[in-house]
Amino acid sequence: MTQKSHDGEVHRNAAPGGSRTAPSVAIVIPCLNEVEAVRSSLPLALAQVLAHCGEVIVSDGGSEDGTAEVARQLGARVVVGPPGRGQQLNLGAAASEADILLFLHADTRLPENAIADIRQAVADGADGGAFQVRFDDPRATMRLGARLINLRTRWTRTPLGDQGQFVTRAAFDRLQGFRDWPILEDLDFARRLNRYGKLTVIQRKVTTGARRFNQRGVARTIATNWLIWSLFFLGVSPVKLARLYRPVR
Repeated sequence: MTQKSHDGEVHRNAAPGGSRTAPSVAIVIPCLNEVEAVRSSLPLALAQVLAHCGEVIVSDGGSEDGTAEVARQLGARVVVGPPGRGQQLNLGAAASEADILLFLHADTRLPENAIADIRQAVADGADGGAFQVRFDDPRATMRLGARLINLRTRWTRTPLGDQGQFVTRAAFDRLQGFRDWPILEDLDFARRLNRYGKLTVIQRKVTTGARRFNQRGVARTIATNWLIWSLFFLGVSPVKLARLYRPVR
């Protein structure tokens, strides 16, 4: 059973002997035509979270390549709704009653002990956070890119979606989830979480796909990302900025 305190936080009842039940964790994976990434990464996510009494929810945006069917076959819960990462993340979160939500891209793999690390961060007072990152490409340029991202994350405290963002249910509800934006919903969420409470960057690293860099080129991708960020901070709407950011499958 759970109890809510006066501030709306959810606390687990103490078990006999004074111990507390660990908070439940749900992994939410937004997908749109990601069948190969799901086949590759979902079994690991399921193994990690199920070992800690959690659940994996695939929030599908209407895939036409069998993503939802494969996810169900592998053992994930699947919810289906309109495409759009912010909407899909919110839909997946609404399908779960877990105390902690971990939002994971389909091509991002968690490090060993990730769930235990998240629970410890929350026990230490974090309202949410994310991991550091590395790419699944061993080239020196990608290693340098990962180091720059991790440096930026430490400076700005704004980890992005491919870094495995996590948040307590109380903080997620207070923030009213993700914005329904075509892009930058993860940046906006991290900024709002920073203003709301304590954001922690876990030192372990998720491994994320480098396909955007591989298909578009490292220099071009980095330049486009920084241009989008700069224009966003200057007040340009995410709807307009989405024209600069085309999906890569």
